[in-house]
Amino acid sequence: MSDATKIMLDESEMPTQWYNIVPDLPEPPPPPLHPGTKQPVGPEDLAPLFPMALIMQEVSTDSYVDIPGEVLDVYRLWRPTPLYRARRLEKSLDTPARIYYKYEGVSPAGSHKPNTAVPQAFYNAREGIRKLTTETGAGQWGSALAFASALFGLECEVWQVAASFDQKPYRKSMMETWGASVHSSPSMLTAAGRAILEQDPNSPGSLGIAISEAVEAAVQDPTIRYALGSVLNHVLLHQTIIGEETIRQFEKIGESPDVIVACTGGGSNFSGLSFPFLREKMAGKINPTIRAIEPAACPSFTKGVYAYDYGDTAGMTPLMKMHTLGHDFIPDPIHAGGLRYHGMSPLLSHIYELGLIEATAIGQVECFESAIRFARTEGIIPAPEPTHAIAAAIREAEACKESGEEKVILTAVCGHGHFDLASYDKFLAGEITDYDYPEGKVAEALAHLPEV
Repeated sequence: MSDATKIMLDESEMPTQWYNIVPDLPEPPPPPLHPGTKQPVGPEDLAPLFPMALIMQEVSTDSYVDIPGEVLDVYRLWRPTPLYRARRLEKSLDTPARIYYKYEGVSPAGSHKPNTAVPQAFYNAREGIRKLTTETGAGQWGSALAFASALFGLECEVWQVAASFDQKPYRKSMMETWGASVHSSPSMLTAAGRAILEQDPNSPGSLGIAISEAVEAAVQDPTIRYALGSVLNHVLLHQTIIGEETIRQFEKIGESPDVIVACTGGGSNFSGLSFPFLREKMAGKINPTIRAIEPAACPSFTKGVYAYDYGDTAGMTPLMKMHTLGHDFIPDPIHAGGLRYHGMSPLLSHIYELGLIEATAIGQVECFESAIRFARTEGIIPAPEPTHAIAAAIREAEACKESGEEKVILTAVCGHGHFDLASYDKFLAGEITDYDYPEGKVAEALAHLPEV
């Protein structure tokens, strides 16, 4: 057992390849389907949305993909990121467990999202694209893409979910500082947005609606492409640099995790941390429990159905087989805006169906209580999203206290909460409450699943 509290890698030890888990799975995931023909989509179907390099990564059967030198050069601004042992948190819990967290809040945008924003901007710029459109929930992804677009000379247009747009004005300022234009979604700028506002002028928005708006804006101009911050295979691929680094950091201290927990909205943070460990588990080298943690108000894993559904509200995207709450389900405006997507990554959903990972939903009051404890022991104010993982790690540590087991617990703090302090204000004022899982709303949304 190591005495280290902060485990670092040298710049020369940073991974130079992303890991693609698909070839190592017992069976391949179901293909995306064309929304019109219901047949598997081909590269030409995705070309209006993504550059060919990303499309090839989306369907790649190579276990490893080289990271371009230009991307590595940008990664070096903040990577490798630190792995911390949470000694003060352990002490406050009086637990024999050893808690480690991989901290992605050191990136310029303050989260893990630039791990994929940078290569997406690079590949688009290399293919002559002038502008990227996207959606953002809490603002983490929009900030990351604005940052990456600025570095590669691209314009960037962001539709931000209205609830977060109103709650987090400084996220908008951050994106605009990097040159992006930002709209509250639903907006009057697109047919998809106008249709929603006609039904509900006070709509709080959803990631599904914002995706519809960003996609609509992208497909109208051949010099514009769309960029997605989670869910798709190439996004999860880029994030695996997190887990690859973490494995190397554990090797340095002679440790290996018994339990891995990470927050899950669309799946990129969880996959980025866990896929390299899952590779080692499937190879029989380690045997950790790997658990996805989602909000109780938007529980796509634990309450959704595994079915083909649209990735957006307007039904413009390909149909993807995933755990879904229904593409027109609009979650309550909980504090963790980045975890309010109606569906789960198709690849991650497939892995869950194979029984390779577990999932748990946690309410936001427990998450905030855990966040406050973490901030007052470890010093870092976490973004609302990873508070779910911190709550799960604390649950595990308390169980170890009861059983006397000395488990090694690994989690990911995927970003800091410096732009999320309005939510902390509400919690400290006693104004945060748990939202019940809206069974009626979800049942209504699931009734509109496309027939396949």
